[in-house]
Amino acid sequence: MLEQIFNAPSMHYLSRGMEAASLRQGVIANNIANVNTPEFKKSEVLFEDMLAQELMGPSKDKDGKLKMARTHEKHIGGPKAEKPFKAVPVVKKHTELTMRTDGNNVDIDEEMARLSQNQLYYQAMASSLSGYISDVKSVITSNG
Repeated sequence: MLEQIFNAPSMHYLSRGMEAASLRQGVIANNIANVNTPEFKKSEVLFEDMLAQELMGPSKDKDGKLKMARTHEKHIGGPKAEKPFKAVPVVKKHTELTMRTDGNNVDIDEEMARLSQNQLYYQAMASSLSGYISDVKSVITSNG
């Protein structure tokens, strides 16, 4: 029973979001630390769009039409349903753009804004996860 509670999708997605935000914090810190390093190219973490794709699932084909899928072996017709896509954070290096003559492409104002945004994102995830765990705790300890 407890395994089902702690393996719930909401807890799973929140913890993966916090992991991505933690990785992003490190990447942004590295970008800021190298703001004056010649030829340094900034990086960013891609995760939220892939997570949205995972949540939507591969239900549409390339023309935007709903795909038919067989989700059980006793269903008639249609291809077997694909395994769900699992989004993982990916670090992407931006090599195509150079803003300065020294070859560095880090914009300190942009990085500071991304840092603030990521801190808010992480705090929101942590707050939601804490609320979920608090709710589970109150259900377990209730006398009802």
